[in-house]
Amino acid sequence: MLTGVQVLLLGGDARQLEVIRRLTELDAVVTISGFDGLHSPLDGAVQADFEEQLFDGVDALLLPAVGTDEHGYVHAVFSNRKMQLTDSHLARLPKHCKVFTGMAKPYLHQLCKQNGLDLIELFERDDVAIYNSIPTAEGALMMAIQNTDITIHGSDSMVLGFGRTGFTMARSLHGLGSKVKVGVRRSEHFARAAEMGFEPFYISSLQQNVSNIDLLFNTIPTMIVTAQIIANLPSRAVIIDLASKPGGTDFRFAEKRGVKALLAPGLPGIVAPKTAGRIMADCLSQLILEETIKRGNGI
Repeated sequence: MLTGVQVLLLGGDARQLEVIRRLTELDAVVTISGFDGLHSPLDGAVQADFEEQLFDGVDALLLPAVGTDEHGYVHAVFSNRKMQLTDSHLARLPKHCKVFTGMAKPYLHQLCKQNGLDLIELFERDDVAIYNSIPTAEGALMMAIQNTDITIHGSDSMVLGFGRTGFTMARSLHGLGSKVKVGVRRSEHFARAAEMGFEPFYISSLQQNVSNIDLLFNTIPTMIVTAQIIANLPSRAVIIDLASKPGGTDFRFAEKRGVKALLAPGLPGIVAPKTAGRIMADCLSQLILEETIKRGNGI
């Protein structure tokens, strides 16, 4: 239980609704700001205007999936009011307070650093990333079905990267009967992909492996699907880039070449916000509980 733990949650989208429900179930004292546009109140949470005194005595500050933009503004789907997080806000937080977000831009990193606050990025954690790879793969499959005139079964597909998302993506395609090539950089990934029944190849030979591909899924957040690669793709191919913005695809050249290329970051929050919210809620509640126990034990 989180009885007595003071949590301040600023902005966000439908995922944060699940986080709020979970924390109130655990008896945390939850104050929220940036939800004034909701049609019905959230039981157990206190709605408040965005003011500096909200930050006094807070044990955990929860921010949206992308904490702030480059100027400190917090994205709030359920409010038209702007919230800009500044040094004067974070200076009022107790030094034991932890700042949680999905992923942070340099602005938030710098703000936490200059105030001596620990910043925890949930999307960097293996457990969260692995769980999130499930709605990501499902959303990518949905996009593939919507943007092709063939079935996944019997298609020739390619997944670039064999990390947490790439692994789940390749396995999902294979389970639907696609012939899956996997582009890897590491020998252990090559071995694992071969053991799982995929056709692995090293990224260095990507250009030689794309000539007969129907679907290409990229998970690598650097420019990898270059003009040279796209020029070798058949015109029927569809590229679905799952890497964080700006992705790893030359979208300008893809359009020029007539190859359909789609950037699709943040799919969990788009296609399955309730599931994505529960993933965040479970992780957050556990982390806050662990920090509360540490403080109680004087660690």
